[in-house]
Amino acid sequence: MSNKLIIYTDGGSRGNPGPAAAGWVIDGKGYGAYLGTETNNIAEYTAIVLALEKARALLGKTKAKATEVEMRMDSELAVKQLNGEYRIKNEGIQPLFFKIWNLKFDFKSVEFVHVRRELNKEADAMVNKALDEKLGN
Repeated sequence: MSNKLIIYTDGGSRGNPGPAAAGWVIDGKGYGAYLGTETNNIAEYTAIVLALEKARALLGKTKAKATEVEMRMDSELAVKQLNGEYRIKNEGIQPLFFKIWNLKFDFKSVEFVHVRRELNKEADAMVNKALDEKLGN
């Protein structure tokens, strides 16, 4: 029997590039990380990496292998790149793409799904919280 885990991710920068953060929500619990100066796309991909790493740590190796993960995000570009519909031309994203590709093997399956921005508010809030805490807003 497999379990299904839904994870919401978001990344953003204030300026592009500018101060950036990643946010993700796993089982209703939000997490965020300040990333320094990055682009929006790097922040989006970093959020996916951090979320998969956190999910693996929370589940443990054995349970992760039996878990189907649905990654929901509002970045249509990232979803289409991760699903092989668009090529990745940005050299900064390529190492993050390969990290995600390798993390996928820790789970039964990983699916990338685009959701409208209004359905991703919690992950977005984690991005803003991480930025506000770091920048003193």
